[in-house]
Amino acid sequence: MTADTAGRPGRTPRPRRARGAAESLGSIVLAFESVVVFLAGLVVFGLKALPESIPAWWGIVGGAVMAILMIAVSGVLRHRWGIILGWVLQIIVALASFLVPAIAFVAIIFGGMWAYATIKGASLDRRNARLSQGRDTPNGE
Repeated sequence: MTADTAGRPGRTPRPRRARGAAESLGSIVLAFESVVVFLAGLVVFGLKALPESIPAWWGIVGGAVMAILMIAVSGVLRHRWGIILGWVLQIIVALASFLVPAIAFVAIIFGGMWAYATIKGASLDRRNARLSQGRDTPNGE
């Protein structure tokens, strides 16, 4: 008896949902990027990079909101619209480079990793689906 089924006799644990490569890789990229985006918000605050009419503390708020959004979107990547939201977040990060040009480096690095995760991950998912369909035939024919 495992720790999951202890105390619940006759109950089998629910099988985990299979996650595709695009979902797995994309969620990893967004999770790591959320930390960097929050720190970029602190940089915007510290450098007072926002226009004079906007208080500097909005840099922290913007970074925190973007970080929370990235973590939330990493949970919905199983849907097509989750991938699209991830691309929208990448564009917003790239636009932040108008405030602090060094953020362009972050946008290029993480944008490239996001592109790889979504494009190559989708390719791997299609390949794995094709291979799993081929298993049903005898002798692989």
